[in-house]
Amino acid sequence: MTEFDGLRAIVTGGASGIGLATAKLLAERGCVVACLDLNTNVDEPLLGIGCDVTDDASARDAVNAAARAMDGIDIVINNAGIGAQGTIEDNDDAEWARVFDVNVYGMVRITRAALPYLRASQHAAIVNTGSIAATSGLPHRALYSATKGAVQSLTLAMATDHLADGIRVNCVNPGTADTPWIGRLLAKANDPTAERAALNARQPIGRLVTPAEVAAAITYLASPLASATTGTVLAVDGGLQTLRVRK
Repeated sequence: MTEFDGLRAIVTGGASGIGLATAKLLAERGCVVACLDLNTNVDEPLLGIGCDVTDDASARDAVNAAARAMDGIDIVINNAGIGAQGTIEDNDDAEWARVFDVNVYGMVRITRAALPYLRASQHAAIVNTGSIAATSGLPHRALYSATKGAVQSLTLAMATDHLADGIRVNCVNPGTADTPWIGRLLAKANDPTAERAALNARQPIGRLVTPAEVAAAITYLASPLASATTGTVLAVDGGLQTLRVRK
């Protein structure tokens, strides 16, 4: 028996990176897990359900399908997100709208659809994936940082609004994690090896955060073991947000 036995979770962006690591860990702990993603190719016991978080009908259909398959929903992991590079001069209005549509409005659509199921749960928890870009001025990440700042503020507002519903809402802010998106970013660099070394050095622990480390934090906040924790923002960033290491 584990703390997740009998609980049911949906994970957006659950087919790769942090989302997949989280889905696998939840399943290992005894949770029934549906991965809501454009890519439905996940291994059992995970359930893959097609979902476009930028489309309200798709989000509602996917959440309802997951609830039918699992006979309810107790946990929502809002993890789907995309990146963006550049200063405020480098991304046009369409790109700003696109990234906000996925990173912020996507969380709204999924959560809104899941609320009736969460209200019926004896253990209801939401964990949003943010970023230390919400709290640290990273270079050439203006658009991405704006969306993650919104995610952090949204988390606190949701935590307040849904106290009476018995729904806990928390946020995890990863540092630079070794995900497929970062891999694609490095591949575009003039010197991928040097760029990876710079990213490693930026975090006080001297390396990128792993998806498994972020998944462990998300899983804890989703767990009944964290039943007194809501409105919390947990940094998993190798000390980047708070430590000032003398080189």
